Amino acid sequence: MPIKIPADLPARAALASENIFVMTDERADRQDIRPLEIAIVNLMPTKIATETQLLRLLGNSPIQVNITLLRTAAHESRNTPVQHLERFYKTFDEIRHKSFDGMVITGAPVEHLPFDQVDYWDELVGIMTFARERVYSTLYLCWAAQAALHHFYGVPKHVLPGKVSGIFCHEVLRPECRLFRGFDDEFLAPHSRHTEVRTEDVLRHPELRILAESAEAGLAVVESRDQRQVFMTGHLEYDRGTLDAEYRRDLARGDDPAIPRHYYPGDDPDVMPLMTWRAHAHLFYSNWLNYYVYQETPFSLTALARDDGERAS
Repeated sequence: MPIKIPADLPARAALASENIFVMTDERADRQDIRPLEIAIVNLMPTKIATETQLLRLLGNSPIQVNITLLRTAAHESRNTPVQHLERFYKTFDEIRHKSFDGMVITGAPVEHLPFDQVDYWDELVGIMTFARERVYSTLYLCWAAQAALHHFYGVPKHVLPGKVSGIFCHEVLRPECRLFRGFDDEFLAPHSRHTEVRTEDVLRHPELRILAESAEAGLAVVESRDQRQVFMTGHLEYDRGTLDAEYRRDLARGDDPAIPRHYYPGDDPDVMPLMTWRAHAHLFYSNWLNYYVYQETPFSLTALARDDGERAS
């Protein structure tokens, strides 16, 4: 799919070099089609790297996608240039009058804090409520998945005795689910987190169903039964070197981190990691865009807003 992004977004050059089909505003404006409107709420401190990772996966489909990058206004980013944020990002107040076909909300390194002590928690609650009302399908990643499960369903997060970091094998529990069309019975995916959501807590909510889990890493993918909310506790979007960068960052600040499991050949951090999850990552995001967004969302997004407004009244 051609993915529509600004011509000067840093991710564009990286994606073009990988033969990912990207489209500039000028070319997109000449096409008479109804593109998908997808918002990415980027809570990660490494915003430029995260943009590239997600755009790479969202660009793997035959439908044109317009991307809106969102940041929280309540939090000052120290790792991304202000000029980049001002040029490419919007805040929630700037888009709250709109509707979107799909939304992706990323994780954030704030697991050690209770949800209500995160400095942008109230703003994020507003975004999640907006997503429930004005977005057809929302994909929550890692901490955002925990935050949404807590906010909407009261599912608690639990602190782990040690960080779950590495590449883990997952079992597809519901192969009939359209998110897993084309998947093998098992798939690999990265995890990087200090907290978890537990299966027994999710099972208390009949409006949720568990789609995939790992014997080592635990719960992996959950969805609402109307399929408009998808919660993923791992990071299929990660690049080959993301876990390596996190491991060396933690080493540099004296945290004594464990070596990410099943990641470096021979558990040797001096050996380049193998990329063993790329195919399933592309397939998962392509399935989400196709089956949960494109084939279900109304042609007119104003119809989505009106329909949700009628249900709320």
